[in-house]
Amino acid sequence: MSRSQPPACSPRLLALLLLLCAGQQSLAGRPLLVFLIDGFRYDYMDNLHALPGFRELVTSGVKVDYMTPDFPSLSYPNYYSLMTGRHCDVHQMTGNYMFDEASKKEFLIGTNPDSRLPLWWDGSEPLWVTLQKLGRKVFMYYWPGCEVEILGVRPSFCEEYVYNPSEKNLTDSIVSALNVLRSGEASMAAIYYEKIDVEGHHYGPDSQQVRAAVKQLDVAMETLNRQIREKGLEQQLNVMLFSDHGMTRLQWMEKVIELDKHINMSDIVKMMDRGPVVSLWPQQSRYQQVYSALSQVPNMQVYSRQEIPERFHFRGGRFVSPLTLVAEPGWFIAENKEMLPFWRNDSGEASAWQNGWHGYDNEFIDMRAFFLAAGPDFKSNVRAAPIRAVDIYNMMCRTLGVEPLPNNGSWSRVEYLLKASGGPSQPSSLWTCCLVAALLALWGHA
Repeated sequence: MSRSQPPACSPRLLALLLLLCAGQQSLAGRPLLVFLIDGFRYDYMDNLHALPGFRELVTSGVKVDYMTPDFPSLSYPNYYSLMTGRHCDVHQMTGNYMFDEASKKEFLIGTNPDSRLPLWWDGSEPLWVTLQKLGRKVFMYYWPGCEVEILGVRPSFCEEYVYNPSEKNLTDSIVSALNVLRSGEASMAAIYYEKIDVEGHHYGPDSQQVRAAVKQLDVAMETLNRQIREKGLEQQLNVMLFSDHGMTRLQWMEKVIELDKHINMSDIVKMMDRGPVVSLWPQQSRYQQVYSALSQVPNMQVYSRQEIPERFHFRGGRFVSPLTLVAEPGWFIAENKEMLPFWRNDSGEASAWQNGWHGYDNEFIDMRAFFLAAGPDFKSNVRAAPIRAVDIYNMMCRTLGVEPLPNNGSWSRVEYLLKASGGPSQPSSLWTCCLVAALLALWGHA
């Protein structure tokens, strides 16, 4: 019996398959512009009538009711949750202030040199590192951590973080980012803006100063919209805007929990941070006494590592302390009132007690952040249900055509926002199609 020969692939069928392959190129992703607006609470843009820049983005794109940050609702933990899709106990960035018992090194928010050490950052791979590994360039502007070598990689361009970049810094960054994205020099650009958070801390979330800062930001959004039109990027560029957390008002100095009134501070080897979440390393011999004393303090919860609620996705973090103190909303934990944070006026003098703060239980309504997006991959004029900070990563990967790394995000919470679904990313579709075409061509010539 002779072996049957495979049917030849006709030129017409092969041409059709190749055409389909070309169509799959759209799944390779479009350029993405990301804005991280620090401390922008979910309700700051409720009055869209007064915010024409934001209103245009919402009308042409999608907006969720709110976004729940990771616990603690602080900046650095959520910077990494947003860019890795992982909870804090996975990516290990568990605070703005951290302590490593093994090396005795400290991570301090800002520009502390030890905060650039790989041990704080290499717990997970942020999206910009993944893109650079794939040979796709990323430009970052004032983004905290873009100057750090993470897993041996840096972004192609990093305008290093400076405290409270100006409106001109923001506008210049927008123009620069659009230029490199339009030219194809970069696949993603990421811009960080801090002023909303700064004004919220200084004056409180309901202050005139915050409203004025939101209006100034809206002017920059008008510039963004105009530049996108002028550069013909409406059908080429996706834009995402989100914040890391919200903000709540503090009651002057009435709601301060002074630790030295309840424990002997000499029993504490290390204390990191102050505010809603405080980390304590007691002397081993004094641990139980410190724990028992703090357990009696009202308006505050003290957790051993094992007692931290699972819903916080926090207790497994490498840098989590033996005792974690979490204040009730509106309360502030400090060693004593003399250690309270003040902000300084233009002359450098201590001016006033801070009037706003964040870091509380991430389910507290005032900690809610915002998310909106616009561009060819997103639906238009859509309002959607709440999402979580870890969900953003999958959307960024999907629009960029990048296979996401394992993460804690939920695709089902965000797929409704996109015009075409089918999973977090489909970059393999192109390869599958071309492989089929190649095999059929070979088969036909066998």
